[in-house]
Amino acid sequence: MSPDRAELTSFLEGLPEPHILCDPDYRIVAANQAYRHLYGGEGELTGRTCYEVSHHFDRPCDQAGESCPMARARESGQRERILHLHHTSCGQSYVNIELTPLLNPRGEMTGYIEKMETVQHAHLQPQAQGLIGRSPAFRQMLALVMRIAPTDSAVMLLGETGTGKDLVAQTLHASSQRAAKPFVPVDCSSLTETLFESELFGHERGAFTDAHRAKAGLVETAHEGTLFLDEVGDIPLTMQVKLLRLLENGVYRRVGSTEQRQADVRIISATHRDLPTMVREGRFREDLYHRLCTFPIRLPPLRARADDLPLLADSLLSRLMPQRRIKLTSDALELLGHQPFHGNVRELRNLLERAIVLTDDTQIGVEAVEWALQLDRDLLKDPQDGAKESTLSGSHLPMGGTAEGTLRGSWQRLRVEQLRERLQGWSGTRTELARELGVSERTLYRKLKALGMV
Repeated sequence: MSPDRAELTSFLEGLPEPHILCDPDYRIVAANQAYRHLYGGEGELTGRTCYEVSHHFDRPCDQAGESCPMARARESGQRERILHLHHTSCGQSYVNIELTPLLNPRGEMTGYIEKMETVQHAHLQPQAQGLIGRSPAFRQMLALVMRIAPTDSAVMLLGETGTGKDLVAQTLHASSQRAAKPFVPVDCSSLTETLFESELFGHERGAFTDAHRAKAGLVETAHEGTLFLDEVGDIPLTMQVKLLRLLENGVYRRVGSTEQRQADVRIISATHRDLPTMVREGRFREDLYHRLCTFPIRLPPLRARADDLPLLADSLLSRLMPQRRIKLTSDALELLGHQPFHGNVRELRNLLERAIVLTDDTQIGVEAVEWALQLDRDLLKDPQDGAKESTLSGSHLPMGGTAEGTLRGSWQRLRVEQLRERLQGWSGTRTELARELGVSERTLYRKLKALGMV
């Protein structure tokens, strides 16, 4: 090893974050103590490839379906940053990688330095807190979150109701340089036009009736931290210009005061509304929209994250019932996988909470999930149809009712009458029937057994 490389290795050893020095063929030339602790324990790492250690791959990342920062650096000739999923001594984790190419006097790349930083607020296993997921849509969203989090840029979170915009906003704050300062959420949809200015900017004593003392606003509370404007599309039009002044100049006035105050806040906003359409219709200021939407991040709906459903369900169950370890059966999980979940993760949470109430066991079966689903369908029914449908509704039957009675009301996808009619003319196998009906063979067998058909 040349003296220069020995000196560089010594420098890396003194850094607190995991670092490695690699040659152009992906082989690890040196690894500091932080890297050895996180990835290799006391085992020998020198001479092994980075993709073998971190990914357990037998080929470079870009040949195994991942984006490779080294390959990207070869093309760009510059430093590259990327989010990867790594195998660490603590299990699989999300890791931010910053790769810096090393050049000789002729401008040729002679090696690379990789710095790793474990993402603390996103997980690949069920957790009581933080973001959960491993689907491609989730990972794409998380990569954007991790890239913009260290900056002070305004972020706009877009997506359907229930996709977790508040949780992503908290992750942005916790992963930023402002993490030790306040994170202040503002529910814009709950504030009337008369209250909005006072709540956001504060007021002086006597500014209006019942203002018996001066009060600091939420902007002042969030000083040096993050102000999260949830449902920003509901901000009254007359108040939008005052918010714009805050974003442009960092100044505001309390209600009833002529004194200008300075605020150092990062703005994160969120909405499920179509703001561009609102701008065209004159219901949202275009200049404010562009100020808030410096860096837009669209959150994927739950239906685009099918791979994450088991992780999310386990995590939600542990949050809902921390004192009682409860699980979904495979059939119940399969049934959940066929739901559209227009309310996304929030709807999934509500459904699981209902199913817990309807279950006395440590496992939530398909019947409890079907019954929980039926409660929603009952709410959507025409009241005029209630009387004639009541005998078919599982929500009116106890869990201990007869098998056929409960199935008539709660079996969402295979009604008893439909199944009997299908069986009359069926000449194929049970496996083929289950496939045609869109259920597992196990689910079909259990339903047939409960009805005395096998």
